[in-house]
Amino acid sequence: MLSRVADNLYWFGRYLQRAENTARLINVHANLLLDLPRNLTVGWLPLLEIAGADGLFKTTGMEPTEDNVVRFLMVDERNPGAIFSSLSFARDIARVSRDCMPREAWERLNDLFLFVQDRGERSVSRARRQDFLQGVINGAMLLVGVLTSNMSRDVGFQFLRIGTNLEQADMTTRILDVRSSRLFVADAALTPFDNIQWMSVLKSLTAYQMYRRHVRTRVNGPNVLRFLLQNRQFPRSVTFCLSMVGSALPFLPPSRKVERALERTKALVLDANIEALLEQPDGIALFMDEIQIGLGLVDDAVVESYFRT
Repeated sequence: MLSRVADNLYWFGRYLQRAENTARLINVHANLLLDLPRNLTVGWLPLLEIAGADGLFKTTGMEPTEDNVVRFLMVDERNPGAIFSSLSFARDIARVSRDCMPREAWERLNDLFLFVQDRGERSVSRARRQDFLQGVINGAMLLVGVLTSNMSRDVGFQFLRIGTNLEQADMTTRILDVRSSRLFVADAALTPFDNIQWMSVLKSLTAYQMYRRHVRTRVNGPNVLRFLLQNRQFPRSVTFCLSMVGSALPFLPPSRKVERALERTKALVLDANIEALLEQPDGIALFMDEIQIGLGLVDDAVVESYFRT
């Protein structure tokens, strides 16, 4: 397979996963604010920090109000990580890679893009936002279903899998980084609501029901961190995502550079002592930074090994 086509499919998986996760984040954060008492200020800045868009948002000169942040993450073309931008990039890729994907995938993606283009700006307000975001989530999941059911398990599909799982692992660590750093701040006003905030972390990743099934205890920080980092069976945990990347490698030309970067990052996650990290100042935040650096090294290794040849 041409390196250009492989690169396209890799980024197609990343962009599609990014759009779905962004929609989930906005939806769950809005529900979290409704669950907390009105006198507690959480605000909308955490969403920008999770998306890594806080610096870019500041350059716009806008105030971080609910409408401004939601619009920036949903439809603002100045934000390359916005839902609209991610789907636009994915659509451009699909247009030039249609021979590698089922025709139904292009049709479903086009439907989703037109849905966002048509309703996005009108859905910034609270009254219409939830239905719009659920439409994005459903459309992305339908597209993933079409690809999973109808796409040949050839080299192109493996690059799509790698991109999808690296993007999910990155988003999971971003959510844990921002949420956990705020949850562990010694704030007496927020302490009674820690369980609600940890539940929002799980719901951001559609992990609440599976957490209760696997862990079988009340929601608390150490168990949530352990589940989302180290669980080998939940599809959005970092360990599971890295395992899926590893399972794609036997179908590709051998690359010790990719294998080493992946093995090191996976070992870093699995060997982590959650309790010890919680006892250290900024222990979780620093650990998430380490994982994200590891994911970046995996990405660099994939690009260098397969897309620059």
